[in-house]
Amino acid sequence: MIRYTRDTNTVSHLIRGNATVGRRVVRVPMARLCISAITKGELRFGLAKRAGATRLHAAVAEFLRRVDVLPWNSDTADRYGPARPLSNFRDDRSGRSTC
Repeated sequence: MIRYTRDTNTVSHLIRGNATVGRRVVRVPMARLCISAITKGELRFGLAKRAGATRLHAAVAEFLRRVDVLPWNSDTADRYGPARPLSNFRDDRSGRSTC
């Protein structure tokens, strides 16, 4: 099965309700979406900085219940570099995700 790994910026935009990102993400069945352990850690870090944001905490928790978290190890990093330019993920000049 083909998996679609989303990065921290894309997930953050999705959770915060960005309509453009939402339209792109819903094209893929939820069972095919995944994130890396790094993205999960970055989401948790963001929540730690916003302890009082209860709705955000709930939204992140719900997202994490529904998505697979893939391990990030040395082998993964070795495969990521060559595969990254082949992905359909693009960055605009500001460095923000356009997916």
